[in-house]
Amino acid sequence: MAEDIAAQAADAARVYYNAPDVDGFYTQAWGGEDIHIGVYADVREAVGVASGRTVERLAAKVADALGPDSTVLDMGSGYGGAARRLAGEFACHVVALNISEVQNRRHRELNSRRGLDGRIEVVTGSFHDIPAPDGSFDVVWSQEALCHSGDRPQALREARRVLKPGGRLVFTDVMAAEGAPEGEVRPLAERLTISGFATPGFYEEQLRALEFSDTGFEDLSDHMLTHYERLVDELRTPTPGLVDSVSAEYRDRLERNLPQVAAACRKGHLRWGMFHGRRR
Repeated sequence: MAEDIAAQAADAARVYYNAPDVDGFYTQAWGGEDIHIGVYADVREAVGVASGRTVERLAAKVADALGPDSTVLDMGSGYGGAARRLAGEFACHVVALNISEVQNRRHRELNSRRGLDGRIEVVTGSFHDIPAPDGSFDVVWSQEALCHSGDRPQALREARRVLKPGGRLVFTDVMAAEGAPEGEVRPLAERLTISGFATPGFYEEQLRALEFSDTGFEDLSDHMLTHYERLVDELRTPTPGLVDSVSAEYRDRLERNLPQVAAACRKGHLRWGMFHGRRR
């Protein structure tokens, strides 16, 4: 039963990210590099700049495990913004595992343009069944991908399995606050075509159960509010590229949906932040 639910969630994620409107929105609104939430130095900062800062901040948590001899697994790698920054800055090898063939195609094209083909391997697949032997990676990395999992404990077990002893896990995710009203968080779940969210407490409990050491959670939920307010602004004054890439019907849906997501963030019903831990 759990396997069926996980497979259904993987299929839903594949359909969602392969959809032309969704691909157009992420390519244009996020700049086609990243599709995760940004860390903002200024509330008017460009989404792409803030998204890049998220990668820098996350990398700082595992910088001691990154280098020319290290191998990183990026679970749910999207267009590969994080993989390219890691490979470019640390000269590490990155295996980028992602469910969407559309995103993976763009990912490979961008890697080729940047001369990073030799350092990044793009693999189409699911993080519920990672195609790698036990103890393969120095770092397992993920950004806003576990929200799409139909079996988050299994995804985390797989992350632990493929880590070397002493290897580092670091991830971000969109979450619901403990006890958040379902109606308040539903607009974001509907946009992402998922059934619901984990909470920070859930992930902390899972990391303890999997016996990770040196664990921590940095709550950055204020940046999630800024991020969705910036997306609302982007839709109010859309660029020609966004207008050309996304149907009018989909833009109308986003114009109704994204302000509701921002409102839920403002009320404290949605959470976002960075988790890290070390495999014993």
